[in-house]
Amino acid sequence: MRSALLRRPAPAAQSDRAWQRAQHATRRWALWGAATGVLLGVLLFLPASWLAERVQQATGERLLLADVRGSVWNGSAVLLLTGGPGSRDASALPGRLRWRLRPAWRGLRITAEQACCLNGKLHLQLQPTLSGFTLVLPARPQAIGQWPTRWLEGLGAPWNTLQLGGTLQLSSPGLTIEQVAGRTRLTGTLELQAQSLSSRLSTLDSLGSYRLALRSDAAAGDAVQVSLQTLEGALRLSGSGQWTGARLRFRGQAQAAEGQESGLVNLLNIIGRRQGASAVISIG
Repeated sequence: MRSALLRRPAPAAQSDRAWQRAQHATRRWALWGAATGVLLGVLLFLPASWLAERVQQATGERLLLADVRGSVWNGSAVLLLTGGPGSRDASALPGRLRWRLRPAWRGLRITAEQACCLNGKLHLQLQPTLSGFTLVLPARPQAIGQWPTRWLEGLGAPWNTLQLGGTLQLSSPGLTIEQVAGRTRLTGTLELQAQSLSSRLSTLDSLGSYRLALRSDAAAGDAVQVSLQTLEGALRLSGSGQWTGARLRFRGQAQAAEGQESGLVNLLNIIGRRQGASAVISIG
């Protein structure tokens, strides 16, 4: 009995060990708290320039956020189109694009405004994943917005040669874009209307209006059906193809309406390979 009592730690020694364990636990919580605070601080005050760099990389330097102000969460910028690395071509939209990011139940809620081009506020839902992201555009009762076709000249050839006039209008009844392990998948419909087009390569005041549509559903996998049709005008455009997110395959043709050949000959030579009275459009 006496030897057992001798081996039992003294109350003071037990108290010291407990105090040391408490000190270690306190340090660990302090370190976790500091790390969490630093991480939250970095996230909350990320400058808008960080987002500009991500957009530049993702688009191959063809879409740029210039003169950025504010933070990732609440910022603004001028939208530029360029011809890519080393290009001297660039064109900017008038005014500034303004955005707000807010945490949502699943990901982030994005609100964007631009007086020149967006119809009211554009709402998007971004859901980051381990291998990519999901971007959801809810259905809208009106077009998303409209942009001057001259903005395309910033992309360089052939747009700077065509020097198109007119308006591009974008609309969608609902769209989901998923990027998984570098592959892009689109589910839904996106329509781009080119309205009242003109070109310096034609003597005609107006070429016409056209619709380019992208359609896909879950059963189609990565494949997106692409179609081009003429709504009205002297230049008749048509075609169809498929976009897989990494590659576009498109076949179409352009031709002049009866009696309009002389005013469109130069433009047809630029659009595609001539085949009689038509120009063949081939991509991919």
